[in-house]
Amino acid sequence: MSFTFRCLDARADALLLHSWVTQPYASFWGMLSATIDTVVEEYSKIQASGHHHALLGLDGGVPAFLMEEYLPASSPLAGVYAVQPGDIGMHLLVAPPSGGRRPGYTAAVMDAVLDRLFRKPGVERVVVEPDARNVKIHALNLRLGFQPAGVVGLPDKQALLSICSRSDYLAARAALHPPQNHSSPIRQGASQ
Repeated sequence: MSFTFRCLDARADALLLHSWVTQPYASFWGMLSATIDTVVEEYSKIQASGHHHALLGLDGGVPAFLMEEYLPASSPLAGVYAVQPGDIGMHLLVAPPSGGRRPGYTAAVMDAVLDRLFRKPGVERVVVEPDARNVKIHALNLRLGFQPAGVVGLPDKQALLSICSRSDYLAARAALHPPQNHSSPIRQGASQ
């Protein structure tokens, strides 16, 4: 899978985003009853903030996920944990599946997002704060190297603060993508 990213356009992408954030599976996104105008307003604020930015992730040119990156020091997290230089916050929402389930797809998306974030100059840790009840995302976060740092109270939820260092991510990524050994005892020494 090869993912690319583009800046979200709050107006042009509002209908698409609305179709994602109002799905039952996206309940933890907190916008189930949002209108299209609410989506435009929310993402216009995000894009204009200077410390929070939304991107669409594309799979073969087709929008497949929404990612947000933000500065924890300028967010509600600033009051609940010791923000360190090199911290960046992240939110992720994968589009509803089309054409059936794709095992490993969400992990591949998260891997691409983390790879993008850790390539940014100065980023040393990625911080997430999903709803404490969202057990599916907690399992995925652990798989990709996030370490739980405790439940914290935020204005809109009780969240499981989790932090992924560069070294934890690289170790998790190596486990997700082990080196392929293409030789086998049967084929060794065989001629073509």
